[in-house]
Amino acid sequence: MIGKLTGTVDAIGESVVILDVGGVGYEVQASARTLRNLQVGDRASLTIDTHVREDAIQLYGFSTELERTWFRTLQEVQGVGGKVALAILNALSPAELANAIMLGDWGALRQKKACGEKTAQLIVVKLKNKVPKLAIVASRKAGGQDGAETLPVAEPLVATQTEAMSALINLGYKPEQAAKAVA
Repeated sequence: MIGKLTGTVDAIGESVVILDVGGVGYEVQASARTLRNLQVGDRASLTIDTHVREDAIQLYGFSTELERTWFRTLQEVQGVGGKVALAILNALSPAELANAIMLGDWGALRQKKACGEKTAQLIVVKLKNKVPKLAIVASRKAGGQDGAETLPVAEPLVATQTEAMSALINLGYKPEQAAKAVA
């Protein structure tokens, strides 16, 4: 599997970059966030997630390991494939995604039209317990260790915020309303 590519940016499309690595042009699907940081002719290094199917080999590229980790984690949810996971990462940064999931705010995913209502709800339910682990990984990388760049990291909710959210939802408020009230 291909895990990382370093080379010269040949072309940038709407959702794809052609990365020339030793004379071979790799077509890599990437989020808008990653593509914004690239310039044609510049040297770039992308963390890659490789998908091998019967009819194609698909490469997904990310500027940070955290973004790739979220991409992989999103695909653990039934009905979320590479395209949907990439659309979600186009709509929300890893920190925004973590906050939306922790607050139970599936509407944040829906408002950005990254996925459908049922998929957004399923993502929030299935990944709620995984967000703290991802936040810990992000906070370690945010410290600049191992050459990692400083990342905006979602701060984990304290117990009182979680309890307040739960109480408001139990009183009949929608998760989005409860999240706004707690914020």
